[in-house]
Amino acid sequence: LDIPKDVQFEEAPYVSRDQAVMRDCITTPAINDRQISQAVDLIRRARRPVFYTGGGMINAGKAACDALRALARETGVPVTSTLMGLGAFPASDPLWLGMLGMHGSFEANSAMHDCDLMIAIGARFDDRVTGRLDAFSPGSRKIHIDIDPSSINKNVQVDLSIVGDAGAVTAAILSEWRASVKENPVDSGRLALWRAQIDQWRAKKSFSFETSKEVIKPQHAIQRLFELTRGRDVYITTEVGQHQMWAAQHFHFDDPNRWLTSGGLGTMGYGLPAAVGVQVAHPNALVIDIAGDASVQMTMQEMSTAVQHDLPIKIFILNNAYLGMVRQWQELLHGGRYSHSYSESLPDFVKLAEAYGGVGMRATTPAELDEKIKAMIDCPKPVLFDCVVTQEENVFPMIPSGAAHNEMLLGGKVTGDEIGAEGRKLV
Repeated sequence: LDIPKDVQFEEAPYVSRDQAVMRDCITTPAINDRQISQAVDLIRRARRPVFYTGGGMINAGKAACDALRALARETGVPVTSTLMGLGAFPASDPLWLGMLGMHGSFEANSAMHDCDLMIAIGARFDDRVTGRLDAFSPGSRKIHIDIDPSSINKNVQVDLSIVGDAGAVTAAILSEWRASVKENPVDSGRLALWRAQIDQWRAKKSFSFETSKEVIKPQHAIQRLFELTRGRDVYITTEVGQHQMWAAQHFHFDDPNRWLTSGGLGTMGYGLPAAVGVQVAHPNALVIDIAGDASVQMTMQEMSTAVQHDLPIKIFILNNAYLGMVRQWQELLHGGRYSHSYSESLPDFVKLAEAYGGVGMRATTPAELDEKIKAMIDCPKPVLFDCVVTQEENVFPMIPSGAAHNEMLLGGKVTGDEIGAEGRKLV
């Protein structure tokens, strides 16, 4: 809607209404008791169940996440989350399977494939999760809980759909579960074989990587950042790219709304201005933008905002001198014929920080990394931290395009044959 400037400047009398009626864009229906009972019955009868949660659980609020935690623990059902759902369920809980999807854990994707009951809450079955649709979790019954009715059966046909607020529906299922087991207790060992199978998948340690004493591996950098900030009031934002996936894999969240990232649209440059906003909202918190050397430059000017308003954000750059995710795809799809993905003229991030009036730091070896991170944390000013990492590290595990979600690459040397002809058409 365009309003001409002369119309905007015209004066006119304003007549208010006695009562303005605010309407939500989505009308949430009342809880359907029959559907809740059906869901509980399916959970009772399942022997290989899994909760699949998404960003909708985070958006539903802390009470919704608390209900999920109670429901998972009382039913014994393991939990996995999408990139946008991290923190809804604590990563320190034994029932946590890790993130699922294209760069998710082997145990999460395997559990999704082999489960006999999938309970999706606030998730949309996007292609980064499902892989090839005709091979997605072929033996499972599926429950889909979502506030948006247009999401139901959009990508994946489900057996039971419940339209409603994720928190309200989860709380209703929890209440019904408690009433059900009080009247008719469940066998405490009914999921023993399922847990044993999950433990076998976990044993693959799919997020492991080859360490180095000479150069900083990006995964190692994230692990050290996590360990050195553990127990603090910390918020993590990210840009978009390889660093985003490594952060999701190796930084662990026990609470919701501590992880702010751009999924779906995947907006490069999101992390720095997001960190500024988080620091304004939580002035005493430790706010860290985990960034890539290319993505962070999309909105680097917001460093000036942080300095001007005394916002001590920390920008932790995994500097591999590449558009890393683009380079990885060019290696996998195009035989290493790299085009426009290498940055030959990156700025000196330390000098750039100083030019903005902030503080610049750099780490180039594993031996100095911990002390430099500690100095960054303790610095009372905005910091640009240039963490120089190995240049051609790839993000694994990975579900190749066109593959089923249990056909994962777990790392190793890239041959160029990882993605077939049909998969190449999908990229």
